[in-house]
Amino acid sequence: VNLGTWLETQRQQKRKGELDISLEKHLEEVGVIWDLCKEKWKNSYRLLVKFQQREGHANVPQKHKEEGVNLGKWLDGQRQQKRKGELDISLEERLEEVGVIWSFFKEQWG
Repeated sequence: VNLGTWLETQRQQKRKGELDISLEKHLEEVGVIWDLCKEKWKNSYRLLVKFQQREGHANVPQKHKEEGVNLGKWLDGQRQQKRKGELDISLEERLEEVGVIWSFFKEQWG
């Protein structure tokens, strides 16, 4: 069995509430991440905060990479989700706290 396939099966069982609690604890002890999307978001947000602290703003150029992550593309994706009404309000608030501007046209042209 492929390790990635096995691990995804464990994640699915955990989401369904069917994963044995002792196995869950063992997997957590070795660093298993249960929600990859959430973890990727947290990492990109951490990189955004790092960028903002260094540059003094959160207007990341679209092609800018930070620690190998295309931070500009990620932020553009967050803006698209907000426009579609698909961005969780708590995530939106966190992005606003570091100074994310949702629409440059509004910012520039009032």
